Amino acid sequence: MTPEQGRALFPVLERIAYLNAGTFGPLARPTADAVRRRLDADLERGRVGKEYFEQMLELRTSVRAAVAALVGAGPEHVSLTASTTDGCNIVLAGLELGEEDEILITGEEHFGLTGPVFASGARVVVAAAEPEAILAAVTPRTRLLALSQVLWTSGRVLPVRELRETTGLPILVDGAQSVGAIPVDATGLDFVTVSGQKWLCGPDATGALVVADPERLRVARPSYFSQSEHDPSGSFEPTAGAARFDPGWIPPGSLAGLLTALELPPDWRFERAAAQAQRCREQLAPLVEVLPGEATLVAFRADDPTALVARLAEADVAVREIPDTGLVRVSCGWWTSDEDLDRLVAAIED
Repeated sequence: MTPEQGRALFPVLERIAYLNAGTFGPLARPTADAVRRRLDADLERGRVGKEYFEQMLELRTSVRAAVAALVGAGPEHVSLTASTTDGCNIVLAGLELGEEDEILITGEEHFGLTGPVFASGARVVVAAAEPEAILAAVTPRTRLLALSQVLWTSGRVLPVRELRETTGLPILVDGAQSVGAIPVDATGLDFVTVSGQKWLCGPDATGALVVADPERLRVARPSYFSQSEHDPSGSFEPTAGAARFDPGWIPPGSLAGLLTALELPPDWRFERAAAQAQRCREQLAPLVEVLPGEATLVAFRADDPTALVARLAEADVAVREIPDTGLVRVSCGWWTSDEDLDRLVAAIED
C-alpha cells in the first residue's frame, strides 16, 4: 500500500485536512462497511440463537487478539472496554486504594485519567510532567503511578517503562494518544489503556485495557462476562484472564468495525506518522511558537486559539484547541499528506 492508496481508504480526506485524530480518527470506508454488514445481518436474521451468540463471542476473541498483537501482549491480558476512561476506572476500582495511599500523576493529564484517579479515594500527588519531577515526588506512601505515555497537551513522550523500572511501583498508562500513533510495547507495564476511536480509527465507544497480571486486580465492577460460573448468592468464579474485566456488551457492529480498522494500517504507519509530525513542526516553526514534542501531536501557541480553530475549520482544516492553555493542537497520522500540512500553514498565514 502506498500513502496515496492509504489515503483513498478515507473519503473525508478528499475534502478535509483531517488533523484531529487525537480526538477522533477518520473512518475508513472498509471500517464503515464492516459495521453496516453486521447491522444488516442483525436486521435480517435477528439477534437470537446459539449461532448468533457464538459468532459474537468469536468476534470478541478476534478483536482481543488483534489488540494484543498491536501492543505485544497475549490475548489473555486484554479486556475489551468502551474507552480509555473505562480502563482507568476498572483499574482504580480494582486496586481499592484508601486515603492513606498515594497516586502520583502529572499536571498535564486528561480528565479521562484524572477523573478516575481523584474519585479513587486515595491521596493524589501532582508532579510536573518531567521524569525527574515524577521521581522526586515518589514517597513511601506511593502505591501507583498514573501517567500518559504521550501527553495530550503537547505530544511529549514520558518514559513510562523507565519510570516503572526505576520506582518499582505499579503503573497505569493512559495510552489514548500513543496506541496506534507510535509503537507501544506493553511488556513490563501493569496497566495500559487503549482508545479505539482515536489513532486506531475505529468506531465510537471502543477500546481496551491491557492487564499484566489479571489475578492481582479485583473485579470491582462485574459484568456477565466477568464470570465463568456463578450461583444465586452472587458469588462467582472469575473468567480466565483479563476478559473478567470486560465492562459489558459492545455492539457487534462496533467490534466488526474495530477489527477491520486494526487490520488496515500499513507496516510503515509509525514511520510515516512520525515524519509528517516532524514536517509539521518544521513548517510551523517560522510562524508560531511550537512546543517541544516527540509523538504525532504538534501543539503551538496562539493569541486566540478559539478563533483560530474556527477560522481553520472554515478552510476545511480540522484541528483543536486545548482549553485554558492558549494552545492549538495538530494531529498527524499515517494518512496525513504534505498537502494537508501545506493547507494548515496557508490557513494560518491567511
